[in-house]
Formats: sequence, structure tokens, C-alpha cells
Amino acid sequence: MTKNEFLQGLRKSLTGLPADDLEERLAFYAEMIDDRVEEGMTEEQAVAETGTLEEVTERIISETPLKTLVKERVKPRRRLKGWETALLIIGSPVWFPLLIAALAVLFALLISFYAAIWSVVIAVFAVGAALAVSAVGCFCGAGALALTRRWAKAGVCLAASLILAGLSILWFFVCKGAVKAAAWLTKRTLFGVKSLFVGPGNKNSKSK
Repeated sequence: MTKNEFLQGLRKSLTGLPADDLEERLAFYAEMIDDRVEEGMTEEQAVAETGTLEEVTERIISETPLKTLVKERVKPRRRLKGWETALLIIGSPVWFPLLIAALAVLFALLISFYAAIWSVVIAVFAVGAALAVSAVGCFCGAGALALTRRWAKAGVCLAASLILAGLSILWFFVCKGAVKAAAWLTKRTLFGVKSLFVGPGNKNSKSK
């Protein structure tokens, strides 16, 4: 892929960005490609080193605040005529509450989804903490039983303590995986919402 093909493809996939932000991103990647060409790469190699269109597009969308995309999406594509402005003002008691309600629903859904994900993570950590506390409790119980010379029961408590300690150590990796999974789901969900406002279907930016 040549530099121009890459930049045109990037422009098409990021039409939901504000015009200034889009031009800034295009200039950044154009300069990056030029620098690599000056270092001795061919244009195709320089483009390949930059990343695929999908990778670069996802990176840019992920870095762009959601409020910026929403603001650009609802911004009029052209100057409104007088009668259109009058209709908007007259109809504002209807469309404005609906817009606020739609945004509130979207925000509530996101918060609920994130809360559900991280509640699972907290529950996983709670299980790990319970295992660790139980291991300590059994160990202390084994010590108390040993002091009273009840060796059989002390041995059972000590064995249980070791088993619970081992499980709690193994559960640490489960907790680590749960955090990574939750972070990934959170990131992908936010990216999915942002993608609704960006792409060839959103003609906020003029193709050049």
C-alpha cells in the first residue's frame, strides 16, 4: 500500500472525527511515513511498519474522547437556514428532552455494564481473600490444638491450612486473569460505542 492509499483509507475510516483532529492525525502519519522513507525504507515498507488501516483506526478512535465524537456527530453539517433554526427552537421542548434521555440511557447502560463486569472481579477477589483468611485461621487452629496435645485434629487443621494456602495462591492467577478480562471488555465496549460515531457512514468530514 502506498502512502496516498493509506492516508485516503484512513481519511475514509475516520470521517466522524472533527475536521481539525482528522487533518492533524493524517499529517502525523504522513510525517511518520516520510521519516521512515528518509531512513531508507520503501514507501510500502514504511506504510507496513506504521500498521494496518484497522490497527491505526482503532488506535485513533480509542484515543479520542467520546464526548468529542458525540459533539461532532450532532453538529449540523451545514449552516442552518432561518426557517430551520426557527423549527429547531419551536420543537426544542420535544427533541431536546428526547436527546437528553437517549444520552442518559446510553450512559446508564454503559455504567451498568461496567458495574456488572467489575462486580464479578470483586467477587473473584473476595473468594481469594476468603481462601487466604481460611488458611490463616486453620493454621492458627492447628497451633492451638497442638498446644492442647490434640495431635490428630492439629494435623487435620494443618493439612487444611496448607491446602487452602495453595488454593489461594492458585486463585491469585484467576484474579489476575479476571482483571485482564474485565479491562479488555471495558476497552472493547467503549471502542464499540465510539465506532458508532466514526466511519464511512458518518459524513462529518469532506473527502479530499
